[in-house]
Amino acid sequence: MSALTRRTVAVCATLGVALAGGLVAPAAALAAPAPAPSAAPFLAPYYTELDRTGDDQVTAADLAALAPHIGSATGDADWADAARFDLDDDGAVTASDLADLSERIIYDDGPFQIVEADAVAMQAAMNAGVITSVSLTQQYLDRIAAYDKVVRQDGGRPLNSIITTSQVALTAAAAAADAIRAEKGMTSMLLGIPVALKDNYDTADMPTTAGCGCWNANQTASDASMVAGLRADGAVIIAKASMDEFAINLTSQWSAFQPAGTALTVSSPYDTTKTSGGSSGGTGAAIAANLAGIGFGTDTGGSIRVPSTYNQLVGVRPTVGLTSRAGIVPLALSQDTGGPIARSVQDAAIALDAVVGEDPNDAATARQAGKVPESYTSFLDAGSLKGKKFGYIESMLGTNPITARLFAQAKATLEAQGATVVPVAAPDGFSAIVGEGSGSGPEFNHDLQKYIDAYLNPDVSARSLLAISQSPNIVPGRATSPYGQRATVTEAAYQAWAGPEGSHTLQLAKGKQTMMAFMDAQGLDAVIYPSGNPYSTIGTNMRLSPNTGLPAVTVPMGQGTASEGATGGVNLEFLGRDFGEGPLLGLAYGFEQATHARTTPSAYGPLD
Repeated sequence: MSALTRRTVAVCATLGVALAGGLVAPAAALAAPAPAPSAAPFLAPYYTELDRTGDDQVTAADLAALAPHIGSATGDADWADAARFDLDDDGAVTASDLADLSERIIYDDGPFQIVEADAVAMQAAMNAGVITSVSLTQQYLDRIAAYDKVVRQDGGRPLNSIITTSQVALTAAAAAADAIRAEKGMTSMLLGIPVALKDNYDTADMPTTAGCGCWNANQTASDASMVAGLRADGAVIIAKASMDEFAINLTSQWSAFQPAGTALTVSSPYDTTKTSGGSSGGTGAAIAANLAGIGFGTDTGGSIRVPSTYNQLVGVRPTVGLTSRAGIVPLALSQDTGGPIARSVQDAAIALDAVVGEDPNDAATARQAGKVPESYTSFLDAGSLKGKKFGYIESMLGTNPITARLFAQAKATLEAQGATVVPVAAPDGFSAIVGEGSGSGPEFNHDLQKYIDAYLNPDVSARSLLAISQSPNIVPGRATSPYGQRATVTEAAYQAWAGPEGSHTLQLAKGKQTMMAFMDAQGLDAVIYPSGNPYSTIGTNMRLSPNTGLPAVTVPMGQGTASEGATGGVNLEFLGRDFGEGPLLGLAYGFEQATHARTTPSAYGPLD
């Protein structure tokens, strides 16, 4: 994502300015800043020198004055009036001028509130000097220290969402981001934003344990490719989030840095007697409890979307091949994909921009050539649902009354926003699609060994799945099954399953073809379905995206009530076309802005 695009998105999202060319202000995003005082002699020249309305400060009024002149150029009839807005002296008023002006706007929203803050709010506060990346990072570290290993609810458990916090996030990454901002301004919408990573992403400054005590010493020499993209955009990698050991299950149990023969379980911050889902459960719990700005997980068969629905978050499972898996501990590369987990669609789109791209270390990424937009944020339009058509397969709705109520409300919301929502008969072959098993059984031994050979620190002794199964430092009860059993899968069995002509390979390709043709024939913009029930899944819903390789975005649609017997969240999931993340994010954004269904976990509010 270019610096220009990111800055423009920040302006539009914050101030409600609409630009020609498809980038439209989110109508219900952050409210416009309150009017500033009539004079501001206390402001540094940085905040006054581009004033165009005569009040010695840059405010929303200056942006509103510039906006009508976007597109004007030397020689145009209005150039005499427009020329003063050509801030970069290139002979035209463009979005770049609007973005440059926006960086000088004062922050007048009162004290910065970290709880539920999104990237735009963080950037506005840092641009104005209200906070720095160092102080923001310290606030998140303070929240981790105060909340993560402490029981906050009667009868509940600690969150246990963080395995490791960075020892250099403050002194290196955050300080460097502040220095860049001081010299160059806001170069990226992720500049200085603290990010938590599932602990299967390699990081050169923190161990990568994959949740296992047998890999405590796995300090890798390099970052995963996606992590390198985040750092290039100035993100501060603040912590490694806990996960189900080796991403095996949805329970998010982990043994890293625990006494031999013991394990911890990640809890949902909404109800700490419940699991946060998995396998990216630590990321889900941490982001929901505001322990980091944005998070990342991985998804093989639901591991981004399950924690998202359990914790009222937005989760993006990208098309396989959009984000590189190089440097990520694998489970099954036929279905593995990494993506963001965030508190808003906007943050998810901003984060996704930083991690896409072709990577010679992951051949699957070659498919994305020519299919990636300049920025996924350009699809964020609150009016995106108007005229769209969604289909749902009734067998995917399940029988849970809470989910049924919330889906009916979601359907009504979509229709109220101008969309058509229709039941559709499942296409021929649908049962085979959702009935296809996960690759985690036949592929894990093969794919994990590839990672071990390429990335695992030489000091780690457990250098095969068999050795892992024999280690005392694993989640209890996993030695024989699944580790021992999966360690016996032979290369021949792997090839018969996941090789070029393997049964799984052929079924995934057929599944993608079937669903793409189905959506085209039905004229659907997306297939929709609940991601789960409160703190549980629904049948084979989580398999549709990984068993077709198609992208899915999940977004909160509501919660159960105490009178219904369960208060957990339930998400609505949008399944789209190959490399169609942009349109999907736009649809999810339109739904999010019409509902604002996410709530904040009450036990994890501001620190005293």
